[in-house]
Amino acid sequence: MTVQVTVGLDGSSEGFAAVAWAAREAVLREVPLHLVHVEERHLTPAIPYPIAAFEAERSTGLLRTTADQLRGDHPGLEVTIERTRGRAGSLLSAAADDSDLMVLGSRGLGGLKGFLAGSVSLAVVRSSRRPVVLVRADTTDASPAAPAEQRGGEILVGADLGHPNAPVLAFAFQEAARRGATVRVVHGWSLPGPSVYAIVADPGIGETVGVQVAATLAELVRPLRKTYPDVQVIEEAVVGAAGAHLVEASKGAELVVVGRRRHPAPLGPHIGHVAHAVIHHSAAPVAVVPFG
Repeated sequence: MTVQVTVGLDGSSEGFAAVAWAAREAVLREVPLHLVHVEERHLTPAIPYPIAAFEAERSTGLLRTTADQLRGDHPGLEVTIERTRGRAGSLLSAAADDSDLMVLGSRGLGGLKGFLAGSVSLAVVRSSRRPVVLVRADTTDASPAAPAEQRGGEILVGADLGHPNAPVLAFAFQEAARRGATVRVVHGWSLPGPSVYAIVADPGIGETVGVQVAATLAELVRPLRKTYPDVQVIEEAVVGAAGAHLVEASKGAELVVVGRRRHPAPLGPHIGHVAHAVIHHSAAPVAVVPFG
C-alpha cells in the first residue's frame, strides 16, 4: 500500500469537487495526492487513431492542468498523475486498495432526491479494502481551487453495537483530530416486535432499554475518548433507523462516516442498509470504511 490520497478525475463538476476535497485531505494528512483518469475501454470496434490520440492528449492535459493548479493552491503538496485505460470500476478499486484513501465524485440530484452514486463509485465502495469517500458537486466548491477547509465542524459516524466496527469509529476520530472537529456518534435502536406487549404492561420499559443502550454505546466509545482526549464527543442513542438520523444530521456536517462489512454475501459484496441510505441521501461527503 502506498501512503497517499488517490482521487478519480473525469473532468465533471463532481470529479473536480472530489479533487478539491482530496487535496485538502492530503494536506491535512501530509501525504502526496495521486490523480487518476480512467479511459473506459469500449466494446465497439477500435476507435480511429486520430480520435484516440485526441482523447489521450485531452485527458493528459486535464491531469497536468489540474495538478499544476493544485500545486499552486497548496504549496508543498506533492501531486502525481496517472492515465490508464480499461474498466473504471476495476482499475479504481485496485487504485483504492493501494492507497490510504480513495476519493470519488458522485452525482447529486438535489433536494429530497438526494445523492445518486454512479455505478463506478458503488462498485469501488463495494469491493475496496480501504476507505472510500464520495463527494458530490453541491457539497463543496467544484473547482480544485476551493478554499482551505474550515476547522471546528462536525464528523458524524454510525456505531453498530451488534457488530463491533472499531475501524469505522477510529477513522471518524482521526478525521476529527485532524480538523479540530467534534465527533457525533449515532446508534439507532428499537424494541423488538414482541416488546410491544411488554410496553403495555410496563410503559417504562422503553426508557429502561434506552438507558442500557446509551451505556453500551458509551462503553464502546470510551477507548477512543482516551486515545483522542482533545476531540469533543457527542453520543446519541436514538430510537429508529440510524441511517435516517445520519442523513438528517448530515446537513450541517463536514463528513459522514459509515461502515461496510467485508464478509462476502451469497450474491457478492454489498453495502449495508445504513451505508446505502447515507450514500444516496447525505448532504455531506460520505466516507465508507470496510471492517470485519
